[in-house]
Amino acid sequence: MTQSERHLVTGGAGFLGSHLIDKLMFKGHEVLCVDNFYTGSKKNIAKWIDNKNFELIRHDVTKSLLVEVDKIWHLACPASPVHYQNNPIKTAKTSFMGTYNMLGLAKRTKAKILYTSTSEVYGDPAVHPQPETYRGSVNPIGIRSCYDEGKRIGETLCFDYHRMHSTEIRVARIFNTYGPRMLPNDGRVVSNFIVQALKGNSLTVYGDGSQSRSFCFVDDLINGLELLMQSDYKGPLNLGNNHEFTILELAEKIIRKINSDLRIIFKTLPEDDPLQRKPLLNRAFEEINWEPKINLDEGLDKTIDYFKNI
Repeated sequence: MTQSERHLVTGGAGFLGSHLIDKLMFKGHEVLCVDNFYTGSKKNIAKWIDNKNFELIRHDVTKSLLVEVDKIWHLACPASPVHYQNNPIKTAKTSFMGTYNMLGLAKRTKAKILYTSTSEVYGDPAVHPQPETYRGSVNPIGIRSCYDEGKRIGETLCFDYHRMHSTEIRVARIFNTYGPRMLPNDGRVVSNFIVQALKGNSLTVYGDGSQSRSFCFVDDLINGLELLMQSDYKGPLNLGNNHEFTILELAEKIIRKINSDLRIIFKTLPEDDPLQRKPLLNRAFEEINWEPKINLDEGLDKTIDYFKNI
């Protein structure tokens, strides 16, 4: 990346997008932030508003956008179950039309485009840990399908644009990511537990808590996205942390950090909630020389501090 390049970040006011913008701005790049503020927040990018290298456009990516850019980071889409299930048709439309429009922009401007897909393309996996070659086990008609299948068709569009138009694509499959700027009400397990604990409430675990996840701190994830964009590898590429924890272990860890007197209550597991989720990261190490550095305890401490301050 050079200083003369202009970067477009869709979903730039969101959790991941704003951290990416921080990194691009600190490196002296021109950044165009596009967001419709469905889940994004202006406070996440407020410090850049008056910077000459930064431009904010309130725009919905399901509508076409005419700008001149060199790199496109396509992150726009609600990513937590609470938000993507609130309007599932809008979610599916964002995944398809939003990606279609950004690929069209990349084709016209000859920009390199990085598409943020998700580990949800693997569904409730029959293979563990999940390699990029695994095609997934996704319910196409369930309550999570708008997001899971939406991201899958987004990947399809990327590779068809590459095959038909030689569009320079990068596809990242992001696993559970956490850190400062998560929304307190987004329904993700890390933010749920931290907010409940800080309020002195019991922690809600769905199912028996034996389902597993691997949690990647946001700084590691952003580094991975940057390395993928800089590389010659199209993807898809898993980005996440490969240290696996049960949901019960996570709850107990957060209780120890915040208030050891808190209890855990159990509720019914939601439909199609995956029982296991862990990335195989061999390809990320081989192709972009990336692996996560921040362990769960360090990342949770930083995230808890953030939620204490808000």
